[in-house]
Amino acid sequence: SSGINAEWPLRPGATPSLKSKEQGNAAYKAKNFDEAIKHYDAAIVLDPTDITFYNNKGAVHFEKGEYDAVIEVCSKAVEVGREYRADYKHISKALARVGKAYAKKDDLEQAQIYYDKAITEHRDPTILKERSELMKEIKERERLAYIDPAKSKEEKTKGNEQFKAGKYADAIPFYTEAIKRNPKDCVPYSNRAACYTKLMEFGLAMQDCDKCIELDDKFIKGYLRKAALLKIDNPQEAQTVYKKALELDGNNLEAKQGYQHCMSAVRSLPPEERAKAAMNDPEIQNILQDPAMQMILEQMQKDPAAAQEHLKNPAVAEKFSKLVQSGIVSIR
Repeated sequence: SSGINAEWPLRPGATPSLKSKEQGNAAYKAKNFDEAIKHYDAAIVLDPTDITFYNNKGAVHFEKGEYDAVIEVCSKAVEVGREYRADYKHISKALARVGKAYAKKDDLEQAQIYYDKAITEHRDPTILKERSELMKEIKERERLAYIDPAKSKEEKTKGNEQFKAGKYADAIPFYTEAIKRNPKDCVPYSNRAACYTKLMEFGLAMQDCDKCIELDDKFIKGYLRKAALLKIDNPQEAQTVYKKALELDGNNLEAKQGYQHCMSAVRSLPPEERAKAAMNDPEIQNILQDPAMQMILEQMQKDPAAAQEHLKNPAVAEKFSKLVQSGIVSIR
């Protein structure tokens, strides 16, 4: 919207003040801002009791980037509006514009005060949306101002002390504070996941493992903790996660043992269950979606002798072996 209060076209028999207002509106629309201000000033001289003249003048100052003038004129608009019992929507608009000007001046605290006053007068959807955006910005600035890696380290150390003492629930608030103080550090997420695991809060532990991996996909502990959570109920997926850990460090004992354990667990599953679980494995999905493999599998079904020929190709043999291990393909 233009920001001005327009009554267009001019009503027959309009007063001189309204004529000046309409001339101001026309100049505003043509972006002749200095001209518009002259007309609105003329309208105010002719009728100093009409809030819309002040509001429109405030809109022009806003377009010109003259935010102190906006605050002054729109504050006067509120004063006049209250004195002469103007429609609360006009008062709300004036207050919101003061808030908007303060936001442009980077005084978000004052901006919030005026937006709050505006919505007390009238809950206009546009003003509510502007206030919501302002509150997001205030919260984001508070969050950023709170970041302090040194304090994060202190909180993490306190959490570690509690963890070592077996006080897992007491360690969580320290790790949470460490996260707030340094949201880009993956370690407090990993440590908090360990606490949640000890407390059998597996859903929360998994969320923290995923966040840890998202922040640093080279941090092996994130994968090890995630795989440990998965291996009881979902050995197939755990095997995939252990494999990622081994890609980071092929000598990691926990990853090696975990991978072997999951492989045995998957092999001992009934074939249907194994195949069903395998369908969630991204590697298996890629093999099955590969057009060349689809054609080879189709040929193998029709002509078992063709299988021997295809399996001479090491890449095909490796993929085929994975499908057999996963239970997707069975050899009779």
